[in-house]
Amino acid sequence: MPRNPDIKSVLIIGSGPIVIGQACEFDYSGTQASRSLREEGIEVTLINSNPATIMTDPVTADHIYLLPLTVESLIKILEERKIDAVLPTMGGQTALNLCIEAAEQGVWEKYNVKLIGVDLAAIELTENRERFRKLMIDIGMNVAPSYIANSYLEGMEAAQKIGFPLVIRPSYTLGGTGGGLVYEEGDFSEALKIGLNASPTHEVLVEKAVLGWKEFELELLRDANDNVIIICTVENLDPMGIHTGDSITVAPAMTLSDTAYQKMRNNAIKMMRSLGNFCGGCNVQFAQNPETEELIAIEINPRVSRSSALASKATGYPIAKIAAKLAIGYTLDELQNQITKNTSAFFEPTLDYVIVKMPRWNFEKFQGADHLLGLQMKSVGEVMAIGRSFAEALQKACQSQENNRSGLGADFKEWIRTEDIMERLVKASDDRIYRLKDAVRLGIPEKTIKKLTGIDQWFIKEIKQLCNLEEELIRYNLPEDIPYNLFKALKQSGYSDAQIAWLLRVKEEEVTKARYNLGLRRVYKQVDTCAAEFEAQTAYFYSTFDEENESIPSDKPKIIVLGSGPNRIGQGIEFDYCCVHGLLAIKEAGYSAIMVNCNPETVSTDFDIADKLYFEPIFWEHLIEIIELEKPEGVILQLGGQTALKLAEKLHKHGIKIIGTSFANMDMAEDRKRFSDLLKQLDIPYPKYGAATDADEALDIANEVSYPVLVRPSYVLGGQRMKIVINDTELEQAVLAIFKHMPDNKVLIDQFLERAKEAEIDAIYDGDELCIMGIMEHIEPAGIHSGDSSAMLPTYSLSEQVLDAMKKYAYQLAVALDIRGLINIQFAIKDEKVYVIEANPRASRTTPFIAKAYGVPFLNIATKVMLGTHKLKDFEIKPHLEGFAIKEPVFSFNKFPKVDKRLGPEMKSTGEAIRFIKDLKDPYFREIEKSAAMFLYQ
Repeated sequence: MPRNPDIKSVLIIGSGPIVIGQACEFDYSGTQASRSLREEGIEVTLINSNPATIMTDPVTADHIYLLPLTVESLIKILEERKIDAVLPTMGGQTALNLCIEAAEQGVWEKYNVKLIGVDLAAIELTENRERFRKLMIDIGMNVAPSYIANSYLEGMEAAQKIGFPLVIRPSYTLGGTGGGLVYEEGDFSEALKIGLNASPTHEVLVEKAVLGWKEFELELLRDANDNVIIICTVENLDPMGIHTGDSITVAPAMTLSDTAYQKMRNNAIKMMRSLGNFCGGCNVQFAQNPETEELIAIEINPRVSRSSALASKATGYPIAKIAAKLAIGYTLDELQNQITKNTSAFFEPTLDYVIVKMPRWNFEKFQGADHLLGLQMKSVGEVMAIGRSFAEALQKACQSQENNRSGLGADFKEWIRTEDIMERLVKASDDRIYRLKDAVRLGIPEKTIKKLTGIDQWFIKEIKQLCNLEEELIRYNLPEDIPYNLFKALKQSGYSDAQIAWLLRVKEEEVTKARYNLGLRRVYKQVDTCAAEFEAQTAYFYSTFDEENESIPSDKPKIIVLGSGPNRIGQGIEFDYCCVHGLLAIKEAGYSAIMVNCNPETVSTDFDIADKLYFEPIFWEHLIEIIELEKPEGVILQLGGQTALKLAEKLHKHGIKIIGTSFANMDMAEDRKRFSDLLKQLDIPYPKYGAATDADEALDIANEVSYPVLVRPSYVLGGQRMKIVINDTELEQAVLAIFKHMPDNKVLIDQFLERAKEAEIDAIYDGDELCIMGIMEHIEPAGIHSGDSSAMLPTYSLSEQVLDAMKKYAYQLAVALDIRGLINIQFAIKDEKVYVIEANPRASRTTPFIAKAYGVPFLNIATKVMLGTHKLKDFEIKPHLEGFAIKEPVFSFNKFPKVDKRLGPEMKSTGEAIRFIKDLKDPYFREIEKSAAMFLYQ
């Protein structure tokens, strides 16, 4: 059936700011859907309030509305544009809830807008816990015994009927918000109150807990002819009781019998068909009794889900892209397989590899937070790794985490106290997989580990095989003594050279040299959706240790872009936006663009954004072998945040060209002492400072600088472990805490300028000219991290004298640091005197915000300047902004009820929104200004 000719224009609703439970996977889905619809000649209008995403960039849609996600904003768009249909399934729960609200107010009917991709009845059915339960029973599906409660009394009655342990699931919430697992009656009352308050309809499902059952997810697609295909089956390594967003997941499913899989597949299709006749994507979750293989339905999401991005990257099947085409009338057999280019989309992908998704947590940012994992999602991001075996993929996932791990254990972070390890196995936290490895290493029986964790014994046996390899390895003293077959087995099991070096107590370089001498190097395999049954046309690769290399370098000049790894606080989706624009600019400049990243939620890791994609950890050993294979002209680090920048020194030492600003100048900006010496040389004011290597030295510096002082480690991101202290006792505590967690780091002590204003400049320098992209004034006073402060563009209270000084200092620094490309400079202003706080020779969190506010493709310009193919004079830069743009931080404190919510020099926000106002009389600005003033008195 050809596409519906009546649909000529579509409105896509985005997901808003990044929050825990709804992150940039929806940016990926919305971007894919928009590109898919535009391929069909459909005019796409997009609404979203998130300035950090590629989704809200002019390259994505015909019309972008950076507006709050409200019914009023929808009406504004419908008044201005002729919209034929709305696609609400690409923006997570936020978009669905807004769609329902607009429907209840008669908006879609009034403007004659058709709902595509899902129907309202299906949304209501799946979000209303009681209706969902009854539907499942009606179609013959098993569900856990449960009762709906709309009040405290009803909840207590339900608990009495079910008994403990039990689960509380609020209706219409995101990422398990308000949900909980209650083991004892004494904890139920408080958990029930939290759940009822979290639900917008004041409704919870009180359900029997199926603890120890396995959890599985299936991603489905369905077309107008009622054809349904299963794209991916994902198995949670952790059992029921831990939110799937906080669980390590594996695809394909490792422990399902064939009969159990077929039953699960048939039930998933039955469940999807029971929701009505909508066309598009769907996510179904099951629990399975590990002893009897009995299945129960957990939930169904009739939309692109958090797992859809993962399933797309895992299989190579572009779920959101195909779902968008199904929504406008196409059937699966009419669409092309985007990977092979010569088969249809009506097929189920086959994997000849294993993928492992590992969540990334940021508990260190939430002091007082409960690290215990449960039904409320707490992770802020995730990584995905691909290997030929589960062990290889798991170790690569650990290497991707950006938490100083070289793999699964076999490093200096292993635990040895049996009591502590056993406790961690029972109380699941962010490090449970590492503690499981410790338990196996110490000889705790597999059955005991299974009983304590509920993790299937197959996974435990796989980890035991790693321990067996380690025991065999330590029989040898030197890397060159390791037999070829053992060395190959270690590498095929995902061991990094750093892990092997740790086990042998030698240097990593010695292991690498011995490995190279044996001819053990990575080869690269293609992700092709069909296990090599058909020839693939896309350059999407992962590494392994095998015989045949499928990644053949081209003769075209190449540039590698390093991504930013997993999302976390301080380094989020804004750097993916930068990477995407960088890749597009590289291709426009005539180079082949190569992307290296490990984040499945991002647009930069879509298979057709770069000329070649390596889905690999941002980890030195992996990167150097890609560089040795591809032989690029150079590597761009400026777009991947601090993750990419941390590799600058190694690249420099190996003689690999860094595109843009040199390592020496990057390091000068990062090294506080050398940078302050530069400021002194340039006669640029800066706060008094000192760098200490122990607590005594820190005390001497603080007393010389005078309290209050700002204490922080060097070379960190997002203000990690920064504190403002006012006396020797507080200083000593802060310094010792830094050295405990970062023993090799220097501690920086800066004079804190009380009651100062803070501002920042983002700029591009080409060696001759400086283009100031924007000057932002923070509404909160200095002392609040820039990522947690609302910022105004342009400035609203700084004098011309101050602005002139900031511009002058920015130019001086760009020249002195010999910047090529981007620089972000932060200032403090006190009594009309401008101080430079720091300079970052890379893209910043605010770069996308400025580009969106002014409507200028600054990242495209900056990348071409880095490459040296263009000068600033080659571009016609015309910023346009009526009134002011405000960047407002968004927090996820609701996930951590007991956390310290006070803001300070360490960043805590998970996302941001943009708001436009005409003048300073706007009530929105007045409210922010009023609340910001309160920080002066806290």
